[in-house]
Amino acid sequence: MKSKQERNAYFKYIFALLLFGSNGIVASYISLTSYEIVLFRTLIGSLFLIGIFLFMRNRFTFWNKKKDLFFLVISGVAMGAGWMFLYEAYMQIGVSIASLAYYCGPVIVMVLSPFLFKEKLTRPKVIGFLVVLAGIFLINGGALGENKNTWGMICGMMSAVTYALMVIFNKKAKGITGLENSTLQLFISFLTLAVFVSIKQGLVINVESEDLLPILILGLINTGVGCYLYFSSIGHLPVQTVSIFGYLEPLSAVVLSVFILGESMLPSQIIGALFILGGAIFGEILGNKFEKYFRFTLQKKAEVLELQTDQQ
Repeated sequence: MKSKQERNAYFKYIFALLLFGSNGIVASYISLTSYEIVLFRTLIGSLFLIGIFLFMRNRFTFWNKKKDLFFLVISGVAMGAGWMFLYEAYMQIGVSIASLAYYCGPVIVMVLSPFLFKEKLTRPKVIGFLVVLAGIFLINGGALGENKNTWGMICGMMSAVTYALMVIFNKKAKGITGLENSTLQLFISFLTLAVFVSIKQGLVINVESEDLLPILILGLINTGVGCYLYFSSIGHLPVQTVSIFGYLEPLSAVVLSVFILGESMLPSQIIGALFILGGAIFGEILGNKFEKYFRFTLQKKAEVLELQTDQQ
């Protein structure tokens, strides 16, 4: 029987994932460039999180943790760059394909984790990675067959690479956690976009009146509220649950893009989508179970050997 706190955490986590999954849908109603959209998104979202952080009477402690702050800055820059690539991919190749490409990022982290975090790369994880790789080829082949431009595909894959960089350096910033971590990271992402946009065109941006509402929804609801619900819920849920339900985000993005935006997918792309989601889930979940079973078996063997030694 789940406690009331855990039930609330489930609701908040699932709602946050559905909000994130609708990002591309909301962005499709904004006539600005991809980097202008991300600039407004990070600005409004970071101001909302800063307000929540101060309202809850929390205190920033990052200035006492310079090494962690350095890693978090890199993570924030990668996050800002990744969102620029992702939103450009939305415009070039569609929300469904771009979302699936972006969600190859966790698989990149999984493959690199043995070298960066000394985690074992088990057989299920390798199989999962190969299945995801096959899915990428199916998606890319189908997109090129539909004459989707190469730049859009590059942006989609670069969004996955920068996602991986964001996660890797965020994991290294162990001393800055929780709401402070997400608030700082989002604000650093905004600064990254502000510098990029100012160099490219200056910070004077013409916003049409019909763009105001979707910009506010994307920045305030999808980003600000979404990040708050996400980070306030995952600490009360099992890690396995967080991993499994996390795939609702790309799945909801694909479903919403098909039903709301009318995007079509070739049979090969649908198979590729199933490969990407299925391979990622298989590698992450079964990989962790296999690792636990392997450790348990080794421990039992060690106990048996120790018992036999004592009897002799």
